[in-house]
Amino acid sequence: MNPDTSAPSPNQPAILVETPGPGIVQIRLNRPERLNAMGVDMIGALQQAIAQAIALPARVLLIRGTGRAFCAGADLKERRDMNEAARIAHNRAINDAIDALDAAPMPTIAVINGLALGGGCEMALACDLRIGAEDISIGLTEARIGAIPGAGGTQRLPRVVGASRALEMMFQGEPINGRRAEQIGLLNVAVPSERLDETALQMATLLATRSPSGAIHMKHLVYDGLEVTLEEGLKLERTTVRQVLASADYAEGLAAFAAKRPPVFGK
Repeated sequence: MNPDTSAPSPNQPAILVETPGPGIVQIRLNRPERLNAMGVDMIGALQQAIAQAIALPARVLLIRGTGRAFCAGADLKERRDMNEAARIAHNRAINDAIDALDAAPMPTIAVINGLALGGGCEMALACDLRIGAEDISIGLTEARIGAIPGAGGTQRLPRVVGASRALEMMFQGEPINGRRAEQIGLLNVAVPSERLDETALQMATLLATRSPSGAIHMKHLVYDGLEVTLEEGLKLERTTVRQVLASADYAEGLAAFAAKRPPVFGK
């Protein structure tokens, strides 16, 4: 796992926003002393950071943890002292933040540096791509405390790894390591921990050179297409292609191809 295990100073925010490259925004969960568990204040700051990245607009959005965890899920220490209404409100806020990440128009990448349990796994599932260290622990562990995944896990995990594999993971409530997660398709790639940030930045840098409007169209087509029949999905694709063929980015792509130079796409 990532060797950065230092706790932040008392004045350091729970969410850090970084720009590791042109067009790339990285949101860093920064409560290492709590394994980046999602407390009430942290969730509010996370929602704000996602909204700001979308407004920029960033071309690629990364999300990562500080220390030995990506995110250990909801902050159960905080939740233990809440009444029922506060617990429900806390869960709703977590859902809102994860849904906002899911709805982000640009490509999103979870950079999973350590523990990604419960809501942390659900946050990673809301991203388009997941890159993780080989020695991470990732899973939906709610069954161990008599709960169920409550931030999209029952819906997003089967769409990534299939229903049977998802139920196996949820019934058991036991995390798996990065190598196993890559084998079942939960991770796009698992790498040694010392190569994690390099690999994620290489991927993000490549994606940032591609057409932003094209990425938006592809996200809509893939995710919307999963909810309809193949015939309906193909109609969506054909309608969208007509828009793309008339776009400025496609014109730039053709001009760059003819001039044998890299294209420079607009926002």
